Amino acid sequence: MMQKRDLVAGYSISPVIKGGWQLSQGHSLYPSGNEHDSISDILAFVEAGITTLDFGDIYTGVEELIGKSITQLRSIYGDSAREKVQLHTKYVPNEGSLSNFDKSNIEQIVDRSLRRLGVDQVDLVQFHWWKYEEERYLEALEELFRLKRVGKIRHVGVTNFDVTRLQEMVEANLAPASIQLQYSVLDRRPESGMLEYCSHNGIGVLCYGTVAGGFLSERYLGISEPLEMETRSSVKYKLIIDEFGGWELFQELLARLAQIAQSHGSDIGTISSHYILSRPAVSGVIIGARNISHLASNVSIPQIELTQEQVDWLEEILERAKGPSGPVYDLERYSDKHRNIMKTNLN
Repeated sequence: MMQKRDLVAGYSISPVIKGGWQLSQGHSLYPSGNEHDSISDILAFVEAGITTLDFGDIYTGVEELIGKSITQLRSIYGDSAREKVQLHTKYVPNEGSLSNFDKSNIEQIVDRSLRRLGVDQVDLVQFHWWKYEEERYLEALEELFRLKRVGKIRHVGVTNFDVTRLQEMVEANLAPASIQLQYSVLDRRPESGMLEYCSHNGIGVLCYGTVAGGFLSERYLGISEPLEMETRSSVKYKLIIDEFGGWELFQELLARLAQIAQSHGSDIGTISSHYILSRPAVSGVIIGARNISHLASNVSIPQIELTQEQVDWLEEILERAKGPSGPVYDLERYSDKHRNIMKTNLN
């Protein structure tokens, strides 16, 4: 069974987290899916030790899907079913509502999440805010902490904030339990102050994008640069590859990861995720698996042991990267080509 890690004192998570964005009806450019299979897959992950589930209030249909999975767990384990999983959702107010933000809406959305999930308390609500120029994010965070005090939320986290705003939260006595952010061998923006700040302030780092929407895999090794994308995440992470230094440098990185993976009897995605999981302050990596085809590899992520020579060999490539640069999520906020992938008014 996978060894859990403390996110904060008294609350432990699986270091590999099953992400839910890929299950959203809005994720694929060509939607399809089978609810029964998705529920069976979720249960298989839980049974394998990947018991922490990450999703969001704006991931269309996913909270309901998790709720049905919990119902299925209850049919197997009875009252102890809820204790087997850690439920991490999000609160993402609409971008269009930020200029006249009303915090009374927050409790309604959290209550909706609880109804969808069929639970009395969610373990972690992660707060995202689209525009720093609209400055009422601390007011929203205060309301989430109030909901924590009344028992609807066990812990409050944030997602995609930068160090400056995280520091504001800490100084306002609103320190989050965690921050979720994009971090991979292709995108090392969190290394510019974020990991150090979180380490010093006891804030767990939960990382998405560790396999870059599937680009960090054998599937893309040795092939020509693709011209068409299948999903929104493919569009998103192809832009990150461009920022990293383009397809040629990306191919060098894949080749090196493949050689390291071969020496461990593993694969590129597992090595890529393990490298991020082993970084300072990182509590968990979020794997956006659509099915159980890579479950055995996902379970093995914490078990890999890279030699220092292999780490140095990998980082020699990483040091040649051109980007992405700047604060966490800055490109996604302020660069149109990155920003336009996002749907910002789904609540």
